Amino acid sequence: MTRRAFTVEEANALVPLLEGVFQSIASMKEEARAHARRLEVLGLLWGNAVADEDNPDYHEYLRHRRGYGGSVSEIERLVQDGIVRRGLRFPMGGIENGLIDFPTTYEGRWVYLCWRIGEGTLRYWHETDGGYAGRRRITPEQEQRMGREDDPAAVDDETLDF
Repeated sequence: MTRRAFTVEEANALVPLLEGVFQSIASMKEEARAHARRLEVLGLLWGNAVADEDNPDYHEYLRHRRGYGGSVSEIERLVQDGIVRRGLRFPMGGIENGLIDFPTTYEGRWVYLCWRIGEGTLRYWHETDGGYAGRRRITPEQEQRMGREDDPAAVDDETLDF
């Protein structure tokens, strides 16, 4: 499978969209938590009987169960449409910490441009096995070369963990 190699410019162009995706995910996570808290209370009050149709809180239980499922589904859609389908990836802890990796090529190998929510532009990169702790500042010379000088089809895909 051929991967897309992002230039720093292309990655920076996606930052406003990614900020919006993360804001929407945060909102949906809060909605899911609110539904889960209410379901927990109903469960403590009624136990398994909350799911009985003749229970006085049955319709509230159904509403919160559907609301929770809808919130989780929306988070999954946001991740797929806003991140994965664009060829981006979440590193370990990415969704929780607002981290995104953009695959790119540099000096004949795949590396990642690394962005974190709140960073207005991409300023860091790391090796495919380097993670957040291995982030390095992008130099002006690297910015000009990343994603431009190598043919992504000729760079070994085995180094990417998609």
